[in-house]
Amino acid sequence: MLTTGIHHVAAITHDSDRLQAFYRDIFDAEVLRDGNEFPDGTGPRLTIIRIGPYAELNVFQIDGNTQADVQTPMFGRGRLDHFALMAESIEAFEIIRARLRARGAADDFVTDFGPILSLFFSDPDGLEGEVCVTNPDGVPNVTHPPGTRAARYPAEP
Repeated sequence: MLTTGIHHVAAITHDSDRLQAFYRDIFDAEVLRDGNEFPDGTGPRLTIIRIGPYAELNVFQIDGNTQADVQTPMFGRGRLDHFALMAESIEAFEIIRARLRARGAADDFVTDFGPILSLFFSDPDGLEGEVCVTNPDGVPNVTHPPGTRAARYPAEP
């Protein structure tokens, strides 16, 4: 392959400060840039948040833009439906999961796709994200359909 992954996903927000805090608090993300988009001090507010060694969120806060209010169900969101992050380890996945749940940004469901485990979350603007991790309980060449609960994360009462 000639690439190493996705460099960034661009999103629109009404509150860059709130979004920065969410990604810092949940994912230990780093804000690389926060200010006007153009060097002459014009344009919308652009925040670049590093969410992994090769991944960023480029977040635009644009006065008068209402797209951050548009929320539709999965597969009704246009060309970009959601984004997925890869956790560094199962331990990191569990920390992220606990932080998301404490914030009310994710429920208790973890999907077992076979080679990976997955959980979905919504950020403060309603952008849907997914966190994946290599499944330590996975069996080679065995996959499971969406909706398969991971045995290591049973339903909570």
